[in-house]
Amino acid sequence: MADASGNKIAKNYYTDVPVKNEGFYLKGLNGYDWGIKDRMTRMFNPKSGRTVMLAFDHGYIMGPTAGLERMDITVTPLIEYADVLMCTRGALRSCVPANSNKPVALRCSTGATLLRELSYECIGVNIDDAIRLNASAMAIQVFAGAEFEHNSLKNLAETVDAGVRYGIPTLGVTAVGKDMVRDARYLGMATRVCAELGCQFVKTYYCSEGFEEVVAGCPVPIVIAGGKKLPEDEALEMCWNAINEGAAGVDMGRNIFQAQDPIAMIQAVREIVHNNETAEKAYQLYCDTKK
Repeated sequence: MADASGNKIAKNYYTDVPVKNEGFYLKGLNGYDWGIKDRMTRMFNPKSGRTVMLAFDHGYIMGPTAGLERMDITVTPLIEYADVLMCTRGALRSCVPANSNKPVALRCSTGATLLRELSYECIGVNIDDAIRLNASAMAIQVFAGAEFEHNSLKNLAETVDAGVRYGIPTLGVTAVGKDMVRDARYLGMATRVCAELGCQFVKTYYCSEGFEEVVAGCPVPIVIAGGKKLPEDEALEMCWNAINEGAAGVDMGRNIFQAQDPIAMIQAVREIVHNNETAEKAYQLYCDTKK
C-alpha cells in the first residue's frame, strides 16, 4: 500500500477535455468485451484493418499434404511473414517454435477425414486447451446444407459460448462440399448464419460474381480461403479482387506453401492485403523476389 503521507492532492482532471468514445475499428465488434477486442487486434492489423493468415491445418482431414510433409521445414520459414497461424494443436505443439510470438487461430473442430462424410464433425479441442495454448481464436467448420449441418452449427454455437466466457473469438469456417455451389447466394447464406450464431469473424470462399454482396450481408469481418492451388498470378488476382470487394484479409494455405517460392508468395500477398498493391505489381514483386 502506498504511503499516505506526502501524497499530492489530485487535481488534473482535464474537465475541459471530453472523454474519447471511439468505435472499434473492425466491423460489428464494438459491443464485445476487452479480451475479444484485444485478440482481434493481434490478428487484424490496426492500420490496414486486415490480416494475412497462414493456413496449414489441412492434415486434420487429409493427412500428409504436398508442401506440408515436413512442417518443421516448410512452414517455419513462413511464420515471420504471417499475421496469424491457422493450425491444429498437434502441429502447433510439435512444429511451431514457442518464441514465434504469432497469434494462433486454433482448429477446434474434428471428427471426419476425406474417407468419410466430412460434415460429421464434433468439437475436438475444448476451451481449456485453447487457453493453455494461448489461442487468439478458435476455428470451427460449418457445413451449411450438408448431411450433418445440425452438428456443425451446434459445434459453432457451443464454441462461441465458451469463447465469449473467456474472451476468445470464434472463427466460423464455411465448408463447401462436392454438391454445393460456390456462388454468392450460398456463400451469403452460410456466412450470415455463422455471424448470426455469434462468431466474431468468418472464413469463406471468393466468388467472382456478387462477392461484394456476400461481404455486405455479413455483419462481421470476412477473410477468404485460398482454396485449391492456382498459378501464382491467378492466386494474387483472386486476393486483390477479394480485398477490393471488401474482404478483411486472406487465410491462404496451398497457394502459399505449394508456390514455387513460398516466401516470395506470402510477401506478395502481404503487399496486396496491407498496402493495397495491385495484383500485377504484387506478381512482379513475387517474380523479382523468388529464388
